[in-house]
Amino acid sequence: MNFNGPFNAEVATETDRQTEMPAPLAHKRKRRGRLILLGVVLVFAGALTSGAWNHLSQYRQTAAAAEQQRDLVPQVRVAAVQPSEETQTVTLPATTSAFASANIFARASGYIGRREVDIGDRVKTGQLLAEIVAPELDHQIAQAEATLAQLKSALQQAEANRKLAEVTWDRDRPLVEKGWVTAQQGTIDQQTLKAQEAAVLVAQSNVAAEEAQLQVLHQQKDYQRVVAPFDGVITQRNIDVGSLVQADATSGTFMFNIMQGNVIRTQIFVPQDQAFGLKPGIDAVVHVPEIPDRTFPGKVTRIADALQPGSRTLLTEIDIPNPDGALTPGIYCTIDLHIPRKTPSFRVSADAVIFNAGGMQVAVVENGVVHLRKINVVRDLGREVEVNSGVKRGDQVILNPAVDLAEGAKVHMRTPAAVS
Repeated sequence: MNFNGPFNAEVATETDRQTEMPAPLAHKRKRRGRLILLGVVLVFAGALTSGAWNHLSQYRQTAAAAEQQRDLVPQVRVAAVQPSEETQTVTLPATTSAFASANIFARASGYIGRREVDIGDRVKTGQLLAEIVAPELDHQIAQAEATLAQLKSALQQAEANRKLAEVTWDRDRPLVEKGWVTAQQGTIDQQTLKAQEAAVLVAQSNVAAEEAQLQVLHQQKDYQRVVAPFDGVITQRNIDVGSLVQADATSGTFMFNIMQGNVIRTQIFVPQDQAFGLKPGIDAVVHVPEIPDRTFPGKVTRIADALQPGSRTLLTEIDIPNPDGALTPGIYCTIDLHIPRKTPSFRVSADAVIFNAGGMQVAVVENGVVHLRKINVVRDLGREVEVNSGVKRGDQVILNPAVDLAEGAKVHMRTPAAVS
């Protein structure tokens, strides 16, 4: 068959070349192609074998790790549960006040003639504070004394008349009985004696009334001298020399205020959960922020027998000796009360408390086994909490327990804390 054209010429030429190629060269090329194919097959087989081996190794390692995890017993840090102290310290804010405080009012009307003290002066019991001048009171006293003298004279006259009537009746009575004097005269003598006796009683009452009135005037005279009712310090003065003061039960002139400061008194309201066990005689310590290097010991002196219904607190009063006057009324302070415990409680590290759907719990280790116990926290102390149920003295609780820690898990304890 004959093909014309350029393509046929090229094919013919290539065919001729192959026909003309020597036999050894063609054999070499076939052998080289086989070797390349064999190498590719070997590389692929090696890669497949290596991958399978690596996969098998990883599977074995994973299985070994899982088996080791199943058999692993973790180590945990524990701390011992300790009983709380026999007394609990309760710190509450308070304000100091004077042991006694009195407002001094005028009990006599007049003008201030002398003023002996001023604000800040320390006074003693009975010391003169001021003197009121009231000349009309002296005149009233003189008039009352004169009236009293008149009434005493009238009493003497009434007693003399009674004596005369008594003598007359004693003389006429035997005569009346014997009929020598008429019965009418005897009746007159008898009734005259009774009238004179009544007159004596009236005169005596008048004298007693005037004496009482004179005593009132003398008491008002004494009130002209205003004196200190107790040892203390003058904290307020509202009068000066020449001031007019009025004595009145409701609107008398307010002259001075005096406070007793040798003993300072404070009142605090103790919450219900801490009030049980509180009683007079319990120790208290006062702290003043402005005096950090000193404490002031005191005692609970009195408590209310009932809690405040609105706040559920117990009113408590504390007396603090203050001989050097370092404390003054009106200071803000804090008071530490050392109250004996009525119910036992235990201290647990705050790191051991578990918060979850089951409430507040701790994990207790007993013989290497974990037991979850519910607790009731009664007080938060910061790094520790006080609980009154769920644990007992010496229980080993796990610190920082794992999230997946379960009841009945096995653990090893590490450096348990000693029980005090």
